[in-house]
Amino acid sequence: MFSTAPREIWLEIGFGGGEHLAEQAERHPEIGFIGSEVFENGVVKLLGEADRRRLTNIRIYADDVRPLLAAMPPRSIGRVFILFPDPWPKARHHKRRLVTPETLDRLAEIMTDRAELRLATDDPGYLSWMLEHATNHPAFSWTARQPADWRERPEDWPATRYEEKARKAERVPAFLRFVRRLRPTV
Repeated sequence: MFSTAPREIWLEIGFGGGEHLAEQAERHPEIGFIGSEVFENGVVKLLGEADRRRLTNIRIYADDVRPLLAAMPPRSIGRVFILFPDPWPKARHHKRRLVTPETLDRLAEIMTDRAELRLATDDPGYLSWMLEHATNHPAFSWTARQPADWRERPEDWPATRYEEKARKAERVPAFLRFVRRLRPTV
């Protein structure tokens, strides 16, 4: 998969134009990155950016992420990013949301102990949804201890065009960080 064995593998689901993924890959050449995106324009943008920056530590899965998640081995992913996914605001479309108990169950299986799950949204309804599902999931612990922990994007978290678009529209983004709890020893 990678020409040299990476220290860890990080996964970005729905990378959009790939600006976050490319920046992370450039900052962390020792990490292998897998990006999943269904939209061809986003894939093309990331390919161009990876070529421009000469990034060799990115692999792209240009399809719905669910088959990829199903194929990944347990404890193989060190960090997962789901940044500004489609909020599907109508109640009848909530079944299409990416952050669900089923997705969190699968992420809990493929993530290593203490791996980080990063979620971002500018939609208040989806923020409540994400918090409800992720904080209630037994495998994840929310790292926030004060409001700034989720109101301000951490320095090691590059901005995306969706964040910039939200800010221009005066929507307030939230940046959620969860840690994969340790699995009990048998």
